[in-house]
Parts: sequence; C-alpha cells; structure tokens
Amino acid sequence: MEKKITTPLTEEKVKDLKAGDSVFITGTIYTARDAAHKRLVELLDKGEELPIDVKDAIIYYVGPTPPKPGEVIGSAGPTTSYRMDPYSPRLLDIGLKGMIGKGLRGPEVIDSIKQNTAVYFAAIGGAAALIGKSVTEAEIVAYEDLGAEAIRKLEVKDFPAVVVIDSEGNNLYEIGQRQYLDSIK
Repeated sequence: MEKKITTPLTEEKVKDLKAGDSVFITGTIYTARDAAHKRLVELLDKGEELPIDVKDAIIYYVGPTPPKPGEVIGSAGPTTSYRMDPYSPRLLDIGLKGMIGKGLRGPEVIDSIKQNTAVYFAAIGGAAALIGKSVTEAEIVAYEDLGAEAIRKLEVKDFPAVVVIDSEGNNLYEIGQRQYLDSIK
C-alpha cells in the first residue's frame, strides 16, 4: 500500500504502517551514521543532553556528497544499517520512532522496534541522486568535524521509502523470502 506521512512520526502514525508499505515522507528528518550515533550514545551515558531531539523523529543513515551549485544536497543514498545496531536501541528507548537505511537489522534492534512502537524503513540503494531531489533544505546541526557524517537536519518532500520492519516486528526481508520460496515449490 502507498502512504504519505508527515513528521513528527507519532506512535499512532507508526501503528498504521505495515511491512511492505511504500511511503512518501514529508517534514523534518535527521541524518546520522555510526560515528555520530556513537557520540549520541556517549552523551546519553554521561547523562547529557543530545544536540537533536529524537522524540518522534526519523534518522536517515546517510553521508551525503557535497551539493552541486544550485542544489541543496548532493547524492544521498542510504548506508548499511547494521553499523547503527549497537546504538539504535538506546535512541529508540528515548523516543526515536523511525530509522531509514538499507539492509538487515539485528534481533536486539527488532525487539526494540516492537517494544518502542517504532519502524525501520529502507531507502533504495542506487537511487541516491533521486532521493537527494526530495530534500528541500539541509543544514548541519551537530558534529561538523565528521564531514559527510555530520548530523544534518533535512526538510524533505515526498521522500521515498519502504517499510521493512513494522512496529509489530513483521520483516519484509523475511516475508519476501518466504513468498518467493513458496512460489517456486
């Protein structure tokens, strides 16, 4: 099913998303990869405030290329999500509702997605230039020293993604594999 959603990504909106849904996201999302995630969790460990409010937010696992003249952002394709697995449950526990990346997630993350009524989206690898066109504004908000991996606040319009793991733990990667294997029997 195709759905349009706007941020903030509330629990009610998350519950309406099912594995396999195509979504178009409009609103604010943040970028962060493993180096930024590590710093965020270190701040939590120290009891310090984060540089972004993750409550009802979506984090996109991307390190965009520099923008060409006249563009807001360069190529912005997803990075492999499992590198964020050691950090994701902590952020989900404090209110993060959505993550966008590519690839499988570990069992601890899936359990945390279910426990915290969150969702994992996949962005299409190889469609980085197209994805970049859905970004209408981009600004670095933390960890500028990380370069491409700095945390950015993005304003997006109709950002394309697919629900891979919904709030009930249904996993499109597993569902799709089962359907394929059943079809060739």
